[in-house]
Amino acid sequence: MTTVWPGLPYPLGATWDGVGANFAVFSDVAEQVWLCLFDSEGHEERVELNEQVGSIWHGYIPSVAPGTRYGFRTAASNPGPGDLTNPAKLLLDPYAKAIEGQVRWNDAIDSPAATDIDSAPYVPRSVVVNPYFDWSNDQNPRTDWHETVLYEAHVKGLTMTHPGVPADLRGTFLGVACDSVIEHLVSLGVTAIELMPVHQFIHDRRLIESGLRNYWGYNSIGFFAPHNGYTTSTSPDAAVHQFKLMVKTLHRAGIEVILDVVYNHTAEAGVGGPLLSFKGLDNRAYYRLDAQDPTRYVDYTGTGNSLNMRHPNVLQLIMDSLRYWIEEMHVDGFRFDLAATLARELHDVDRLSAFFDLIQQDPVVNKVKLIAEPWDVGEGGYQVGNFPPLWSEWNGRYRDCVRDVWRHSPTPLGEFAARLSGSSDLYEHDRRRPHASINFVTAHDGFTLSDLVSYEHKNNWANGEDNRDGTDDNRSWNCGVEGPSDSPEVKELRARQRRNLMLTLLVSQGVPMMLSGDEVGRTQGGNNNAYAQDNSTSWIDWSSQDETMLAFTRRLLTLRRSNPALSRRRFLTGRPVNGSDLPDIGWFRPDGAQMSDGDWNAGNGHVAFWLNGDLEETGKRGRRIKGETVFIVFNSAPDPVDWVLPEHRWGSRWCVLIDTAVPDAQETHGTVTVAASGTISLLAHSVVILGLA
Repeated sequence: MTTVWPGLPYPLGATWDGVGANFAVFSDVAEQVWLCLFDSEGHEERVELNEQVGSIWHGYIPSVAPGTRYGFRTAASNPGPGDLTNPAKLLLDPYAKAIEGQVRWNDAIDSPAATDIDSAPYVPRSVVVNPYFDWSNDQNPRTDWHETVLYEAHVKGLTMTHPGVPADLRGTFLGVACDSVIEHLVSLGVTAIELMPVHQFIHDRRLIESGLRNYWGYNSIGFFAPHNGYTTSTSPDAAVHQFKLMVKTLHRAGIEVILDVVYNHTAEAGVGGPLLSFKGLDNRAYYRLDAQDPTRYVDYTGTGNSLNMRHPNVLQLIMDSLRYWIEEMHVDGFRFDLAATLARELHDVDRLSAFFDLIQQDPVVNKVKLIAEPWDVGEGGYQVGNFPPLWSEWNGRYRDCVRDVWRHSPTPLGEFAARLSGSSDLYEHDRRRPHASINFVTAHDGFTLSDLVSYEHKNNWANGEDNRDGTDDNRSWNCGVEGPSDSPEVKELRARQRRNLMLTLLVSQGVPMMLSGDEVGRTQGGNNNAYAQDNSTSWIDWSSQDETMLAFTRRLLTLRRSNPALSRRRFLTGRPVNGSDLPDIGWFRPDGAQMSDGDWNAGNGHVAFWLNGDLEETGKRGRRIKGETVFIVFNSAPDPVDWVLPEHRWGSRWCVLIDTAVPDAQETHGTVTVAASGTISLLAHSVVILGLA
């Protein structure tokens, strides 16, 4: 018989102190709670937790060691509508720091009729962990926002075919930490890797039974536990140690770690979904239920459920999770999936909701990088530009505008200019800076850069949903042929379009986010929703990387990094700077004249901007920042254009730094010079960057 002492109601979860472990779990509806301990053979011992403070059930078990597997069971004598307590169901600890195993799909966990069947043989186990790790004076890089370059990546997709990653490390946290992967990121110019979900997630029953898997991982079941599928060891708590080692190694290379976190819903889905943790502990507290019918779920996420952000214990869970990943796992920030859901107090999105209030005042969380995906699938869920001042946002309007410009869909030049210059129309009203705009052209959700210029229609048949899934609003252009083409002209145009899109991203004010693999030409064969493709469809094929595109991207990032004018801390104004008669930015037409009010509504794809290298900004130690003046000319139209450069006062002589019509950027650097008021010729669908000679 296991000895149980009263223990403490906080911290929640399992806390090992070197002698034993304290266990604490929240449930307001349960009348009995059992701690279930499992030995190495899987035998279960139930220990009833009789101590309760408020809605926290707790107890201390001496002699429990790290690696111990455990779970909870709950019961209530007369459960009401929406209450799902059931002692036949083994439940994961919402605060588990490690989780062993995966779900083995069976009616015992997701069939309403199987209420009396024990679910223990089919569900994962929570694991007691040893929190000690030798961080060796690990230092967070703390890269300034305006100098940040984000690289969205998947642990598995980044490493599964990389020749420099040993076979036994591929698809793991330690694979990301390999020298060859880090060397690629550093040589590219990346300052932060934004990892797609690494919280413990499960693979949906439909996918498993179809021979697929939940590759992306937006199906969380443990908000404290690193995903055990990304480890090299069968040790139950290996994921914790290996994740920390990955972070430590990336930090040593100066690379920040941003986590894509999914606090808007869980893997338990809606009615009839699996009963794994939150549902069995306190369904009414953890989830938004229909006020008229509490047996049904309110769903703002398209996944069957939405976490109940109105409940204090749910808010506490999320805040405790965020602090844990910052303080114990040393991550540098978060990207919040479907963040508009987190702001819903009642039904409408409320930017002053309790969640944002908690973030604002929290002395740990308010110091890291916070990125919102500023929409969800509910009514009024598109909230680009409406998040509080601490937050940066995935700028969906930037993505849509840039795609439209380069497929030559009529787009007002004023809209394009606003996106290039940092989207002050979206973010300046509440005194945010350009870094509030996370600029991106591609992300995990949608076409890759190569597919964006090769397909106009999705090709998602492999997902098993008759090609109904994924967006139809791709805003893409296939350059005249749908899918693969042997035409040299089509191939050259597609390569140029990829360079155009990448250049546009990297010369825009704000924070650029690249999709991993775009720099080497990754394709998903036109699949714009590869969430279930844990295979070569989604993995980067390093054996066929486009070396020319890689060199071009490196060149662009070197140019951005070396010229502070391309990544300013403050919004551009168009007004004269530093006592001169020249503004910080000027906009020009092909005839060399400045844009007039009547020009901004044109959608002809012809625009250029002059960017002043004389900045009214100072560095950390008060020294004035000096950049290089550049003139960047865009021709997204299908015909070539002769462009007259500005008159002498804007610059007496210019040299070509990059021309997207030339595949090798180094070939053009400084070799072509043009005098003020001279003319340069731009190929159709091309961009030229000029610097003062």
